[in-house]
Amino acid sequence: MNELKRYEGGCHCGKVRYEVELDLGKPVVSCNCSICAKTGALLAFTGAEHFQLRSGEDALADYQFGKKRIHHRFCGTCGVRSFGSGQDPDGREMRAINVRCLDGVALESLTLYPYDGRSL
Repeated sequence: MNELKRYEGGCHCGKVRYEVELDLGKPVVSCNCSICAKTGALLAFTGAEHFQLRSGEDALADYQFGKKRIHHRFCGTCGVRSFGSGQDPDGREMRAINVRCLDGVALESLTLYPYDGRSL
């Protein structure tokens, strides 16, 4: 059963702010691919319909690499990558939220799911 809860989050300097509905009772992805390993991202995924960018569209930059399936969005001022966008395996628009960028989330309460993105 999905237990969606509303969270607010954003980048370090505060230019990029968003609201998102997530189920953080599910395991959060700890990926070892090159970008996640270097940035320390912990990812939770949700449909695009559960994500609302509140401010900072003009501050966002986009980075893609490899197969260029994921848009790694980051603040052009502070450099923090607080979310990304792409499609799930069914072709549905999704958002990958860096849980470290959510306000008030106790990281120690999360269950981590190690994902071997390095092997893709």
